[in-house]
Amino acid sequence: MVAWSAKAMNLCGVMAWGLLPKLLLASFAALFLSSVATAKLRVAVCQILVIDGDREGNFRRIEYALEATHAQHAQIATFPESSILGWENPDAHTMATPIPGGDSDRLAALARKYSLMIAIGLDEKDGGRLYDSAILMDKTGKLLWKHRKLNVLPELMEPPYSTGTRDDIGVVETEFGRIGVIICADTFVDEYAQKVASLKPDLMLVPYGWAAKVEEWPAHEKDLERLVCSRAKLWQCPTIGTDLVGEMTHGPWKGRTYGGASVVADATGNVLEVLRDRDAEVRVVELTAVQSKRSEIRK
Repeated sequence: MVAWSAKAMNLCGVMAWGLLPKLLLASFAALFLSSVATAKLRVAVCQILVIDGDREGNFRRIEYALEATHAQHAQIATFPESSILGWENPDAHTMATPIPGGDSDRLAALARKYSLMIAIGLDEKDGGRLYDSAILMDKTGKLLWKHRKLNVLPELMEPPYSTGTRDDIGVVETEFGRIGVIICADTFVDEYAQKVASLKPDLMLVPYGWAAKVEEWPAHEKDLERLVCSRAKLWQCPTIGTDLVGEMTHGPWKGRTYGGASVVADATGNVLEVLRDRDAEVRVVELTAVQSKRSEIRK
């Protein structure tokens, strides 16, 4: 009986040692998943003043926003549409630079200086064409993605912006998951929104130039809120719509103003944050940062 007990004990010991790696693996996996689930991604919504044609002033205001972002330990900074030269500014036909090129190179240097991922809208010159573009670059200044606006509202400028293609709608794998960038009026179009949804992003960053007549503010900001929330719900991911403050100085919408009120919505379409009404602000928001486990790849 004693001999049998010893054998049983030895057998149990062997089994225990055999199970130990599996138990440890399971424990580490649970710990890892717990830490991932509670990790926070800090994103700065940089609702800046943009003055048409004021490249140097706009770059200074961009850097002020990046200084504030860095000081608050954020990892990503998001900016509005046409942040360098102003939206629907015909002077951009002669002032804009290629991507990569002068303006995007300066932004890359700022990304490196402040160790920040940056999403920003800027006008892009490509040969004789002018595009309303947005870029995503990592903290080393590497260009990760470029989107050219499709719904360009050609009636607002002569000659108008050139039009991007559906291939410009995409997401890119980053250290923070799958991030997509699309621009303002592109979110009006269901076809483009459905294309985004099919790519299953983890986070969408949308530069806006949300303009209206002076007397239409602050009611007009509610339209932006509803739009951003509806797209976040469709895309099933947090979505940040970053607007600017300032005034349109050219074309049929001359005198309309940008009212700020940038919107952060969660993956269910609920409002997390709305920034100040008609005032510049940098606000850092915390989002749950979970790396995507989807097997689909960007097409």
